[in-house]
Amino acid sequence: MARYRGGETREADQRQLTQLANAAWAAGLSLLMDGRHGGSREWLHRAAERYHDSWQDAPPDSWGRPIAAMKALLLAGDDAAGAARWALEAGAADAESPIGRYTGILALLVLGEDADAQSLASTLRGRDDFPQAVADALYMLATADGAGYRVAVENVLDSFERRTDFLEDVPVADTVLVLQVLAAQRDLAVDLPSSPVLPT
Repeated sequence: MARYRGGETREADQRQLTQLANAAWAAGLSLLMDGRHGGSREWLHRAAERYHDSWQDAPPDSWGRPIAAMKALLLAGDDAAGAARWALEAGAADAESPIGRYTGILALLVLGEDADAQSLASTLRGRDDFPQAVADALYMLATADGAGYRVAVENVLDSFERRTDFLEDVPVADTVLVLQVLAAQRDLAVDLPSSPVLPT
């Protein structure tokens, strides 16, 4: 939080806005892990706003920004449809890169366009330049395959437990939490084992 407050005093170009967004994201996740949901929601919403603000002058294919904005809003329990439409209007669903396609899949799932999400998710499966557990989880959500989703999301969680690098050094399985939000919207959420990278 102190890093965010300090960053507000500097010139806000697209890089600084992204740094502010990252700091707000870290604060939101830290509060979420502590069970302080009100404070977490405030900081996650702020992160989404800063990621959006940073987009206009961002380098091409800066897909991490709409991804993070959608994730932040979903974890805050807010409506992520606006961020999803932003991602699709920016061409995420037609992107060549796997990260761009991932952006498009998330956006389509947020908007409930599961058939289109399924089609796009199928292009990420079997690739060696994208995490296959995540690709599988997205595909299973889009196809409403509950059994397949359980296996895939547990594999995603396992991958986070083995990681050593996290954005802003906050060890949280944010992708798992986001998948679970999307799964709950489809009555597919599962009970996951306790984990040091999940809220208690």
